[in-house]
Amino acid sequence: MSPAAPSVHDLVRLRAEHPEAVAEAAARRKRRPLLRTADAPTYRGTAPGRETFLGSEAARDAANHPGRLMIIAADHPARGALAVGDRALAMANRFELLQRLCLALSRPGVDGVLASADVLEDLLLLGALEDKVVMGSMNRGGLAGAAFELDDRFTGHRPEDLVRHGFDAGKLLLRIDHEDPGSLDTLHAAARTIDAMAALRLPVFVEPFLCRRVDGRLRNDLGAAAVATSIAIASGLGGTSAYTWLKVPVTEEPDDMARVMETSTLPAVLLGGEVGDDLDGAYKKWREALRLPTVRGLVVGRSLLYPVDGDVAGAVDTAVSLLRPGRDG
Repeated sequence: MSPAAPSVHDLVRLRAEHPEAVAEAAARRKRRPLLRTADAPTYRGTAPGRETFLGSEAARDAANHPGRLMIIAADHPARGALAVGDRALAMANRFELLQRLCLALSRPGVDGVLASADVLEDLLLLGALEDKVVMGSMNRGGLAGAAFELDDRFTGHRPEDLVRHGFDAGKLLLRIDHEDPGSLDTLHAAARTIDAMAALRLPVFVEPFLCRRVDGRLRNDLGAAAVATSIAIASGLGGTSAYTWLKVPVTEEPDDMARVMETSTLPAVLLGGEVGDDLDGAYKKWREALRLPTVRGLVVGRSLLYPVDGDVAGAVDTAVSLLRPGRDG
């Protein structure tokens, strides 16, 4: 299927002259299940009479990492978080970001993308979301560095927006500071959003942290006790956890991950976070954590899209390789 916009430079014209193109591209996008398994049927039904063939690439991806997810994250700009390492505005160039995303999404074994509405709609128009898991970022109100950063309101996708565009899942960030009474409002909003997503049978990936202010800056606590506590809180939100996934960091001490992940039976994916120049060290930590029974994949952004050596394809391919059965590294 030809993309609505053949290149990133056609996006501005198309958005200005034909805004309906976004909805049209969403309506004709080829969808896929959230998870592919090794024994998945050759055909899957999107609606009666509209079955879609799982071609050789899809079958290969399922065989490479059955029941697992490799998602590229690009929702940082909507929260004003544009830095990568010491490059303060690395993600500010949207054309470059889209080129990097399209390259990452084209690599074998990459299942999909997590992003805000504007980025996802650009990718839709570029034709980069065919047969991919599309995950909408829901609360982006807690702008990076703002006095109100913990008041992380749902300024992004609503559950009904995800349904309207035919997207596959949502993600919410849940940061809790025991010294901030406003964290109760954040918990309440997150719980009601989990309820709304479950009512629509849409998976929601909850990214929980215990955090605190240090010299005026918000810091996430990655100690074992804090990560385990945040997982316990997130797992219990809402009237049902049937559609809840967890998006969790690797603990400060990687050896603590096994007992931390025993806090919940909910499926989980690992988030990438800031890894600095030590991408090899991050791969090692992810590889070990991926062996745990509830960990079902990776959701990684800046470290793969902006690797120190500039090799996006190489960084993505290495991350994908960690998901393969029997991978020992």
